[in-house]
Amino acid sequence: MAGIYIHIPFCKQACYYCDFHFSTSLKKKNQMVQALVREIELRAPEFKDISVETIYFGGGTPSLLSIEALQLLIGAVYKNYKVIETPEITLEANPDDLVAAQGESRTIFEKYKSIGINRLSIGIQSFFEEDLKLMNRAHNANEAKQCLKDASEYFENISVDLIYGIPGASNEKWFQNIQTALAFNIPHISSYALTVEPNTALERFIKKGVIENVDDALAEQQFQLLVKTLEASGFMHYELSNFGKPNYFSKNNTAYWLGKPYIGIGPSAHSYNGRIRGWNVRNNSKYINALNDNVLPIETETLSVTDRYNEYIMTGLRTIWGVSLDKIETEFGVLYKKYALEQASNHLNNDLLYIKDNKLHVTKKGKFLSDGIASDLFKINLK
Repeated sequence: MAGIYIHIPFCKQACYYCDFHFSTSLKKKNQMVQALVREIELRAPEFKDISVETIYFGGGTPSLLSIEALQLLIGAVYKNYKVIETPEITLEANPDDLVAAQGESRTIFEKYKSIGINRLSIGIQSFFEEDLKLMNRAHNANEAKQCLKDASEYFENISVDLIYGIPGASNEKWFQNIQTALAFNIPHISSYALTVEPNTALERFIKKGVIENVDDALAEQQFQLLVKTLEASGFMHYELSNFGKPNYFSKNNTAYWLGKPYIGIGPSAHSYNGRIRGWNVRNNSKYINALNDNVLPIETETLSVTDRYNEYIMTGLRTIWGVSLDKIETEFGVLYKKYALEQASNHLNNDLLYIKDNKLHVTKKGKFLSDGIASDLFKINLK
């Protein structure tokens, strides 16, 4: 089984913290959709003998596309690939788009369902007006709540994004954010620490003193509060940033973490087949022009054994499935297994890692530090 990710590189406005590829100009939106369809067609041979189980619209802001455009893209996947009977089809959406689209004879949610979308991932980030303004989000707090109220009448499988570690946001406010999301009976929550990425507006504002710097200690407190609150509410912390109730884990994201192949469609989108990683050009015009000439604007690299080992360590330690020492020995060799155990020893002694069923897992104490722990287990320059 495999997945298809479709990157929609448009947004109404730029969030201050975002370093994803997008454009706030929608002039080339129709040309982009046609180019996406063409890439879907051209890359079909890569999945000749593989069935597609997930289709994921990410961005950018996929909810800026019309129903007709989304239907065209979904239809192109079905036309060119083997798709399982009931694939998970996720649409990332912003609250302002969902609220603005109401009031017609059929709601936007009915239209989404009619073309096969069965999962929504809604970018709430915060239910507080001051937080949304600080991040330059396009929606307001009322729209955040209204869209969840409306969406939950039509969709069971909904995920919301929340951001913690926002400058000036106390633990009490963060707890209220979590409780507000829970009040809508949302079965999946993705939550991320606010990160200061290079060359973003957030970085510039912090340097100028316009916005306070991110407090890592506060972010860790809010992470621990998130874990405690959601686990007490029946969620499983199945990946560092993801919490789901039973049967509501993201199939798309789970496939990434378990190393399944996927094709990334669209500018800046990444692909992976277990041995080769590829990435498309990060420029809308160059992407469109290349596809108009039936050329795939993609670069690739073949991963070494060390690259694949390091990637497995990174993804495995972030999840409840952990890192299998047996798999390391089978796929990478006994020297890698020995090295992993040697590098893990300090973390095992400090109660940051533990071994169960011959698998390495991070402890509750170590979860917030899992990426750093993984980097300590990385192997460098081993062919």
